[in-house]
Amino acid sequence: MKNLEIAKLFYEMADLLEMKGVDWKPAAFRRAARSLEALSEDIETVAQKNRLHEIPGVGDRLASKIIEYLATGKIDEREKLLKSVPKEITQLMQVPGLGPKKVKVLFQKLGIHSVEQLQQAAKEHKLVKLAGFGEKTEQNILRGITLFKTGQERMLLGRAHPLAQSIVERLQKRREVKQIAIAGSMRRMSQAVGDIDILVTSNKPGPIMDTFTTLPEVKAVLAKGSTKSTVILNAGIQADVRVIPEESFGAALQYFTGSKDHNIALRNIAIRKGYKLSEYGLFDKKTGRTVAGSTEEGVYKKLGLSYVEPEMRENRGEIEHAQRRKLPCLVTKADIKGDLHMHTTYSDGEHSVREMVTAAAALGYEYIAITDHSPLQRIAHGVEEARLRKQWKEIDKAQEEFPQIRVLKGSEVDVKADGSLDYPDRILKELDVVIASVHLGQSHDNTDRILRALDNRYVTLLGHPTGKRYGLRESYQVDLLRVYNAAHDAGKFLEVDGQPERTDLSDTAVREAIDAGVKLTIDTDAHSVEQLQRYMYYGVGTARRGWATTTDIVNTLPLKKFEKIIAR
Repeated sequence: MKNLEIAKLFYEMADLLEMKGVDWKPAAFRRAARSLEALSEDIETVAQKNRLHEIPGVGDRLASKIIEYLATGKIDEREKLLKSVPKEITQLMQVPGLGPKKVKVLFQKLGIHSVEQLQQAAKEHKLVKLAGFGEKTEQNILRGITLFKTGQERMLLGRAHPLAQSIVERLQKRREVKQIAIAGSMRRMSQAVGDIDILVTSNKPGPIMDTFTTLPEVKAVLAKGSTKSTVILNAGIQADVRVIPEESFGAALQYFTGSKDHNIALRNIAIRKGYKLSEYGLFDKKTGRTVAGSTEEGVYKKLGLSYVEPEMRENRGEIEHAQRRKLPCLVTKADIKGDLHMHTTYSDGEHSVREMVTAAAALGYEYIAITDHSPLQRIAHGVEEARLRKQWKEIDKAQEEFPQIRVLKGSEVDVKADGSLDYPDRILKELDVVIASVHLGQSHDNTDRILRALDNRYVTLLGHPTGKRYGLRESYQVDLLRVYNAAHDAGKFLEVDGQPERTDLSDTAVREAIDAGVKLTIDTDAHSVEQLQRYMYYGVGTARRGWATTTDIVNTLPLKKFEKIIAR
């Protein structure tokens, strides 16, 4: 939990320092924050073992800030920075489309220091008068405020899930806990969640509630009882723990997992069959006798349904499929044989080729593709031809060292405005995997641009096909139906990007693409070893929400079959 807390503070300090015109410090804080977000090991453990310097971007100065926070719960430099600016200005810098420099102009010229003031000024067209702004910027800011408010209401699964896992791990250590599970929209693998729901069975709930409400990550206790306690975590999200009788655990898990529409449909089936369904169990309406409830499987079976996986419980046809015993066998993380999208220090990644290969081999993958950015991505240190060929030699060296895993030479190649690619064909044909991605010029309809890219014989797949980033950027304009048809006809794949803020394709788009006969890849788009280890979970979760099976996902194929399909 502390990893995310410190990362958030570092991002905030970077923004404040940049607003004040400080030169190099903001970049250093942001790099360290990205590393902390991706760190799979608890930061307190890392600090206790004197290994903070092993974290990319963390030197003596930033290590001292981390130690200070772990010891005192605050960072003195941050406290001084906050006192030097209006209280709400840090929120202003989180609005998509606004950076510290623009916030500085707004504050100095118009006295704006809150999101509400900004929204009012934009509606009154006061921003167009400022240098560096304009009518289009004003419109983008209003859209950004909407995105910001959405992001404030819900937390990304990729941020909330590690918090929930940490709570579960702490509670599991108590001998009073018999069963424990995460429920709610988190269990359904929704991209963002409103709160954390945890269910427990126990005969002695008191010690469990004592442990939960006194966790160091708890900011405030809203309620504490014998069967339910509610807290607000330092990360800003609400967490609930409910203690359930063992005989009701399955029914409660089904009920609190949801979704609301899925549950309503189940209750209607129960009524038609003469039952009453609640979080306490499934009961015979006439006798009041419990007919199911200790397991979810038992509840579904008694209602005449196949078991419905949590990710599918959105009332999008899964009930009808379950009645006919026609539910698909969803892809799992264990089915994934390789990862086709990752970055190294050659572009904007945190780890070297060898380090990424080492981590992938440890995960048991049969193959990976190293896919750094092409030259057009200057801000991400895009790789020009000479460095690309140098990287190939490094890949060959790693391949010799790790013969158990196939290391493919790839690139995430920018799609230019006219649909051409950022490398010439003579380079593309030497690559094993070519990811075509749109990064720049997203304000226009990108359909024709993408179709032309998919027409290139050397393109393997389309990366993060809609360009969306939750709470930061909406999807760009694109006719996905035309893209599905073009990808299908050209034998290209579409990506399900596991980066938590992307999960792009979305769950609904995954299902549409599958219905159109398109094959998909699930990738991490990892920029560090930790992301390589963690982000596949979110990509697979999104694919499962879209009803994907192993036959829909090409990187579930074993190496030899996979090499044949990409060669084709």
